[in-house]
Amino acid sequence: MTTRWRRMAWSVSGMFVGVLLTLTVTGWASRTETNALPLQELRTFADVLDVVNKAYVEEPDNKKLVVEAIRGMVASLDPHSAFLDAEEYRELQVGTQGEFGGLGIEVTMEDGFVKVVSPIEETPAARAGLQAGDLIIKLDDSPVKGMTLRDAVKRMRGEPGTSITLTVLRKGNEKPFTVKITREVIKVRSVKVKRVGEGDVVYVRITNFQETTGPMLAEQLKREARDGEIKGLVLDLRNDPGGLLHAAIGVSAAFLPEEALVVKTKGRLPDTQRAYHARAEDYLRGSDEQRDYLANWPEVFRTIPMVVLINAGSASASEIVAGALQDHGRAKLLGEKSFGKGSVQTILPLNDGTALKLTTALYYTPSGRSIQAEGIEPDFVVPERENGKRKALREADLQGHIELDAIGQIRRPAASTQPNGNAGGGEGADADTQSNDEGPTKPIEYGSEQDRQFQAALYWLRHGVLPEWAQVTKAAPTQTVAQKP
Repeated sequence: MTTRWRRMAWSVSGMFVGVLLTLTVTGWASRTETNALPLQELRTFADVLDVVNKAYVEEPDNKKLVVEAIRGMVASLDPHSAFLDAEEYRELQVGTQGEFGGLGIEVTMEDGFVKVVSPIEETPAARAGLQAGDLIIKLDDSPVKGMTLRDAVKRMRGEPGTSITLTVLRKGNEKPFTVKITREVIKVRSVKVKRVGEGDVVYVRITNFQETTGPMLAEQLKREARDGEIKGLVLDLRNDPGGLLHAAIGVSAAFLPEEALVVKTKGRLPDTQRAYHARAEDYLRGSDEQRDYLANWPEVFRTIPMVVLINAGSASASEIVAGALQDHGRAKLLGEKSFGKGSVQTILPLNDGTALKLTTALYYTPSGRSIQAEGIEPDFVVPERENGKRKALREADLQGHIELDAIGQIRRPAASTQPNGNAGGGEGADADTQSNDEGPTKPIEYGSEQDRQFQAALYWLRHGVLPEWAQVTKAAPTQTVAQKP
């Protein structure tokens, strides 16, 4: 595996990606007929395990052998299915809640060290003065060299109130320095809203789809509606790797007419064959149904001109939102083709505290198109940088990805020449979509004057055309559906 494809951005928040549902195995097993088990192959598996147990050069850990066999079995299905041990399952649950005990930094791995991608605002890491580009070379007394990124993240997390000492190497400093940081409960805000342009355009940045994303969006937009006239809106889904299905439905419902079709899912089981609409019962769950965050919703957000920004890092739940808004003719999409992850993963808790993350369905936009391994083409293609498109990993590059033939049947592509991005058997492949192989190029601050795609969106909202400097290309027209399906 090359360095480029191996490198993946992890967040100390334990962020995950994809479209996730949570159900139980027991309920499904009781009403699902399965193929007969391959008894001969199971006997072979038992024979191999027995031989390894008796003849391997040192006594093996049988439990570990079986767990790794399960991992391999599930990971062989597609790049997004995975077996989660108890710790991984807890981490995934933390990621959906957007709250955890830690330092508040997004990190990646570079040359064997932990590199700070960015500190999260108003967190211990930010207050301690950590900066993007800092290299963490020791965690307490343990050198980072030789650790995996997951191990390093695990060490930096911990109970609020406990401390950790980081040894940091910063560009321009001759010697490393140490900083002691006390962990706190970090609340990751997946939604940021601000006024831009002449103050009459609202910019909404969604970084992932968590339990709190819908309510957080509603709270901030209601406040903006009270604060003055709004003539346009930019929804930024770039490098948003996805998240919870019902959160994506809620975000879509904020901008679509009530009862509009948002997405359909189709799988082998009855529970996976559903149509989701812009209504409370489809974007709320459990006790949340008693407090509809879109109740008394300002109608302005369903009618004002709107642009959605997407790129190769926009995956899964992001593509559900973008596809629904595009199909209904509600917004123009601007940027670069999205990632192309059109599958739904269901979390199936097991009795021992572990879980399966299993691909159980494909999703389809309101017009009936699947974007699996295809991605969503924006209405206007505007490269992120003036010198053209950056190289980016997409679903079609992943080994073992699902493809559909001309009549919509699943088929398996020939072995990919691309390395498998499925690091760790989980969702590392999607995390790679956010990696940038442009070396030391300064990252673009989204929503700033230097952000070409954002500035092009503002210009379109103001003038109804795109600026000449954007060197844009009009993508092929997409199917649209009626506003009230």
